[in-house]
Parts: sequence; C-alpha cells; structure tokens
Amino acid sequence: MPKRILQGTVTSDKNEQTVTVLVERRFTHPVLKKTIRKSKKYRAHDENNQFKVGDTVRIQECAPVSKTKRWEVVTEASA
Repeated sequence: MPKRILQGTVTSDKNEQTVTVLVERRFTHPVLKKTIRKSKKYRAHDENNQFKVGDTVRIQECAPVSKTKRWEVVTEASA
C-alpha cells in the first residue's frame, strides 16, 4: 500500500530533529454544501534540522520514530 504524502506549513522547529507541520484540508459539507477548512498538526522527523518556521513542506508516513512522530519530511514543496 502506498504511503500517504501531505503538504503543510512548518509551525514549530524548536525540538531537535523534529518539526510540527500544520496540514489544512478543504471539503464541502454534506448537508450545508459550504466549503469547510479543517487543520491538523503532525510532528515529523527532520534529520538535519534544515526546515524553519514558515516553510512549506511535504511529509510522508513512516514507521514510528518516537512516541509522537509517525511522519518524515520528504522535501520542501515548490511554490
């Protein structure tokens, strides 16, 4: 089964080898037919501490690295 890849914005890089990524998804409400924005934060493994707050990155599922990290940063997303 292919690994999921999500795109989001780095909101925190304070921890060593870890970034917090805010991923936003948009969908149409089934009853109201109104576009809704929902967001979720993921903690991702950043091996070289190369990503800073505000960067747009792609994250990919991986085996658990720690108690909270199940994602790894793949690349910086192109604009």
